[in-house]
Parts: sequence; C-alpha cells; structure tokens
Amino acid sequence: MKAIIFAAGLGTRLKPHTNNCPKALVQLAGKPLLWHAINKLIETGVSEIIVNVHHFGEQIIDYLCATHFDVPIFISDERHVLLDTGGGLVKTQDFFSNTDAFIAFNVDVISSVNLKEVIDFHITNNAMATLVLRNRKTSRYLLFSDSQQLTGWKNIDSGEEKISKIEFIDSQAYAFSGIQVISSSIFKHITEKGKFSVIELYLRLAKTNKILGFVDDSEYWLDLGKPEQLLDAEKLLKPIN
Repeated sequence: MKAIIFAAGLGTRLKPHTNNCPKALVQLAGKPLLWHAINKLIETGVSEIIVNVHHFGEQIIDYLCATHFDVPIFISDERHVLLDTGGGLVKTQDFFSNTDAFIAFNVDVISSVNLKEVIDFHITNNAMATLVLRNRKTSRYLLFSDSQQLTGWKNIDSGEEKISKIEFIDSQAYAFSGIQVISSSIFKHITEKGKFSVIELYLRLAKTNKILGFVDDSEYWLDLGKPEQLLDAEKLLKPIN
C-alpha cells in the first residue's frame, strides 16, 4: 500500500516555530513531525510515500534527501501554488494509479490508531473513503449515520451546516482525525479543479458513494497545530535519538 503525507500547510498556528521552518520539520521528542508520520506509515506496512510541500518546501526536500528511510519517498511540489488537501490529492493521482487504496495522513497529527484495522475496515466495507474519527470536542464536526455513512458537516460556533444525506437528523457528530484510507477509484469521480478541500469533496460524493467513518478509541490522538499542543505531545512520547 502507498501513502500521502499532507505537509504543505503554512503552519500559521504553530508560530513562532514556523517562522523559519516548515511545520513538517518542527521537532517533537527529538525528531521532526514528518519523521513521526513516515515511521507510523512504515510500521503499518506502507511501501511508498509521497509528501506534498509548499511552505519552506526546499527544507523538507533537503531533509528527505539527507535522511534514510526504509521505503522510497517522493515529493509533490506545490511551492508555486498551495492546493489544499483536495487539490493536493488530485496532483498526486498518477502516483496512485497502480494501487487499489492508499493512506492519507496529516503531518501535524500524532495518533495511536491501528492503521491496519482502518485498512481492513475500508476493504471489508468496500468504501470509497474511510475517515478516522474521534469522539472529542471541536468546533467543526462531521456527521455520520448509524451505518457509519457520512451525512453532513456542522460548525457549532457559526451554526453553519452542510447536509449530504437526509439521515442527518439521526446522525452522530465526530471530529475528523486527519487520517484516512482512500480508494484510488475516487479520482474518476473528482470534478473539482485547483485548490479545494477534500472534506468538501467527500460531502458531495457521500450523496451517492460510501464515505465511511472509523471511530478510533485508541489511547491518544493529538493535533499539533499549536505550541501548547506540542508540549502535551512531548509528555506522551519519550525522546528519540
């Protein structure tokens, strides 16, 4: 199985760490966030990885050239234009042309989820995409039916709602974990162009396709978008030499 690591973000919330450094290379327990993401995927059995880059992209490229990993790692270069998660995914579609499914992983998350279980769930249910979810507080929720089908999205601060399925009324709200398994067949259903969010794509596709949720209740999940969240993560992980 192949994987993409979304590492092109500006890292605005992580300032001042990202004033002169991409978010992907911010240190956690003695190693860059990108190192943690790559090794999580390698432990799962991923055979090839592509990393999209934008903010200080040359630093990420230099790091990957200078660091040995046990699998080939490729670059999707967005240094001239940031494409968001959806556009970034489309840019890499040729990389995934010879695989049935692949993992997409946000570089700024640390998680104890068992990715092999997520892959098995995805394959068993013949899903187009499987999104890893947590039962946690956030301002923006994805909504899922009892059959774990995506039905909508809701911002509890603004009250804005986007509904994909009528089952919205009976849906459960979950927070997206920034981890997903995607069938490569999705590319033939994408009509969006340029910069767009993969969540917007899922909300459209969920009207007629299996966009499922996998509820993760493993030990921990952390979004490392803010300096204080890095400190929380440091308490979980031992320093790595």
